[in-house]
Amino acid sequence: MDQNSETNPEFKTIGLIGCGAIGGRVARFIQSELKQQASLTALFDVVETSARDLLQSLQEPGCQLCTSFQDLISSVDLVIEAASPAVSAEIAEACQRAGKDVIIMSVGGLLDKESLWEQAGSGKGRIYVPSGAIAGIDCVHAAAVANIESVQITTRKPPKGLAGAPYLVENNISLNDLQEERVVFQGSAREAVKGFPKNINVSALLSLAGLGPDKTTVRIITSPEYTRNSHEIKVVGDFGEVTTRTENVPDPSNPRTSYLAALSVCALLKKMLGPIRLGT
Repeated sequence: MDQNSETNPEFKTIGLIGCGAIGGRVARFIQSELKQQASLTALFDVVETSARDLLQSLQEPGCQLCTSFQDLISSVDLVIEAASPAVSAEIAEACQRAGKDVIIMSVGGLLDKESLWEQAGSGKGRIYVPSGAIAGIDCVHAAAVANIESVQITTRKPPKGLAGAPYLVENNISLNDLQEERVVFQGSAREAVKGFPKNINVSALLSLAGLGPDKTTVRIITSPEYTRNSHEIKVVGDFGEVTTRTENVPDPSNPRTSYLAALSVCALLKKMLGPIRLGT
């Protein structure tokens, strides 16, 4: 079946908050691949030039710049957050107040916001989270219907992909002269997200799908030999055991994230807007 043969009537207009590397890729995907189902009609970024540059590159006459994310939310059917963990919870809350559905990329910003998940189930606006840069979320989500004993994730990134992380700064950990592989963090997903808010979003997603942020174990390793971001996940439960390993090419415009993260948003949009929905 042609996925362009039907349109989801819920989402005719889409607004994008965050016009950086990932936001730009998603915007161009909507314009080129989903134009029969929906339109990108609003952009916002705290750095106005980023939003303006993206708008000019799109050359989309029906798209406009908004002066605030609140204005954007009120003007569209579906909101996509591609901004930052520092504001993702505020954006999700604003969407719920407006009764709008939202795709949240910076899911790490939602870990301490339990009320968001409760309100999302009361018909005030749904929260969608793409699978990001890891494989196996469908499996973890399914396994959580029964019992999960343990969830572990080991993330490997080049030093430049971790540069500036609060955990490294607070613990005086320098990676400038690193000569060999080094474990720079071991702890819970909640601790990892606080210490590496722009680097380890995948652990937040994994924790929400499985055992929660306090029972999900995270290990972060770096080495000057690494050229890709990789994530190895092991889950044990009533269903059995599963191990996945994802090796990702860093986004050329942002080495802290993976190219697959942007692609996962595009795939989620295609699933939401199309007549075929594969996977859990």
